[in-house]
Amino acid sequence: MGSCGLAAGAAQVFDFFRKNIQEIDIIGVGCIGHCYAEPLIEVETENGSVFYENVQPKQEFIDKILRLDDSSRLQFKSKRSDLELIKVTKLAGRINPVSLAEYRQNGGYTALEKALSMKSADIVGEVKISKLRGRGGGGFPTGLKWSFLHAKKSDQKILICNADEGDPGAFMDRSLMESVPHQILEGMLIAAHATGATQLFIYCRAEYPLAIKHLKIAIDQIIENKLNHLNDRQVTIKIKEGAGAFVCGEETAMIHSLEGSRGTPRFRPPYPTDHGFKGYPTLINNVETFANIPIIINEGGKKFASIGTEKSTGTKLFALAGDVKYTGLVEVPMGITIGEIVYEIGGSEKGSIKAVQIGGPSGGCIPSDLFDTRIDYDSLTSLGAIMGSGGLIFIGNNRCMVETARYFLDFTARESCGKCTFCRIGTKRMLECLENITKGYGKPEDLQFLEDLGIKIKKGSLCGLGQTAPNPVLSTLRYYINEYRSHVIDKRCEALICNALVNVFIDKSKCIECGLCRKNCPVDAISEDFVVDNDICTKCNSCIEVCPVNTISRVPRGGTSGQN
Repeated sequence: MGSCGLAAGAAQVFDFFRKNIQEIDIIGVGCIGHCYAEPLIEVETENGSVFYENVQPKQEFIDKILRLDDSSRLQFKSKRSDLELIKVTKLAGRINPVSLAEYRQNGGYTALEKALSMKSADIVGEVKISKLRGRGGGGFPTGLKWSFLHAKKSDQKILICNADEGDPGAFMDRSLMESVPHQILEGMLIAAHATGATQLFIYCRAEYPLAIKHLKIAIDQIIENKLNHLNDRQVTIKIKEGAGAFVCGEETAMIHSLEGSRGTPRFRPPYPTDHGFKGYPTLINNVETFANIPIIINEGGKKFASIGTEKSTGTKLFALAGDVKYTGLVEVPMGITIGEIVYEIGGSEKGSIKAVQIGGPSGGCIPSDLFDTRIDYDSLTSLGAIMGSGGLIFIGNNRCMVETARYFLDFTARESCGKCTFCRIGTKRMLECLENITKGYGKPEDLQFLEDLGIKIKKGSLCGLGQTAPNPVLSTLRYYINEYRSHVIDKRCEALICNALVNVFIDKSKCIECGLCRKNCPVDAISEDFVVDNDICTKCNSCIEVCPVNTISRVPRGGTSGQN
C-alpha cells in the first residue's frame, strides 16, 4: 500500500479482499521494492511467505491465492531471509508502517534504549567507526558532522531530516518514509541524544502526502509514549512541507525555507553546524542516513564498516527507472558493479543498455563499456558522475544522448534559484546551445563552447545544484562525442529522437493506400499520392501508430529517396 502499489490499484484490491475474505487478517504494508509487479500480495504460511504479483480485485485471484496456486507467483532469485545484506529495508513491506507495536516487536527502539544508556560522545564515536557517509549525495562523513554539533555549546541545537527528495525518478526516501517511518524517527532521536539537539524538523516535499501522513501518525505515537524524552530533556518534532523547489535540497537553502524565507543558498562558511536555523547550530542529514543509525547502534560500527568498500561502507538504496525491465527499489552493498545492477538486478539483456545515469538530473551518464566500475563515491567521481541520493536511470540503445543531456539540463536550468550568475545564465546558455544542436542549427565550435562553459559553471556556482548541473552534458561529451558530431556536422540523429533531424517516410512499395495515415495526420502533411511533406510534419507519429502494415517509419534526415 505504498505509492507505487496505490498507483497500480492496490487500494481496490485491498478493499475487495477485505470484503470477500473474513477468516484471514489482511494488512496494508509498505513497499518491498518490486514496483514492476504491483499490486503485490504476500501470503504468510507455516512454511514461509508466498508472493503474488499484478493482483486484480477479482474472485479468481482470491481463489488462486487461497489455494496457493503456482500461477501469478512472484519469483525471487533468493529468499528474503537469506539476504543478509538487506539492512535498511529489512522491515519495509513486512510490518504495518503506522503500528508502533509491530515496529517494537521487530526490534524497533531497542537502538534508542541502548543509545540512552551510552555517553553521547560514544554514540558519535560509533558512527565514526561505521564510516557512514551521508546518503543525500554529498557523501560527507556522518560521524564527523555529528561531532561538530556535539562540540557546540548552545541552549538550542537544531536537527533537520532532509526529506526533500527532488531528483526525477528517485523514490528511495519516499519509500522509507511510507514503509518504516519509525525507523527514520528512531535514527533522528538517537542523533538528537548524541549531539544535544533540542528541536527536530523533517523537511518533506508536499508531493509526498502518504509519507507525511505516516510520519505524522508515528510522531503522535512517539509523543504519546514519551519516546521523545531523552534522559535529561524533551525534544520537539515537527514536519515542514516544502513547495517542491529542487534547490531546497541544498542545506542552506533548506534552512532559509524552513525559516520562512525564499529558498536560496548562501556562502559557506559559516557552516550550518556553526550558524544554521535562526542562528542556532544545526545538523542536516537525509532520510536514508538516519534510517541507517539504528542498525549501527544495534550491530556496532565495526560490523557496519565490514560491508562495502574501505571508503564507502554499508549498503545503498537505488531507485531503478527508465529502460529497465524490473523497475523498483533495491538495496545493495557499496562496491557492487554497475553491471550487476543493470543485468542481474534490473533484468536488462546484455547489449540493450547504452548508458546509465547515476545521481539524478545532475549525475553523469556512464557508458556500457564502463559497467564493470564499482559503485562507490570515489569511483563514480572519477568517471564524471556522482552517487547522488540514489537515482539510477537506464538509457536504452534507442535513446539519443544529446537529447538526454538536453532533457536533464532543462530541468536543472528551470530549478536554478537564480542567485549565481554562472548557474542562472550559464545553464541557460548551455541549454540554448543544446537546443540548437537538436534542432539542426548546431556548429562544430558549439562542442568546445559547451565544455568550456560547463567547467566554468562547476567552478563558479555557489551550491551543489550549479556545481553539478553540467555533469550530464560534460559526461556525454566525454563518452558520446560521435553522437554530438553526427548532430552538428551531418545533421543526423541516428537514434531518431530529435524531430528536427528526422524524416517520416512512407515505403510506397508496401503501402496499401488505405488512407488511415492521411485521416489521422493533424497537419495534413501527407499528400494524396502518400508522400510526407517533412517541412510540415510535426513528427507526432500518429501515422506510424495507425498504419496497419507498418510501412511508415522515422528515418535520419536525408537518409531516404530524396524526401526533404
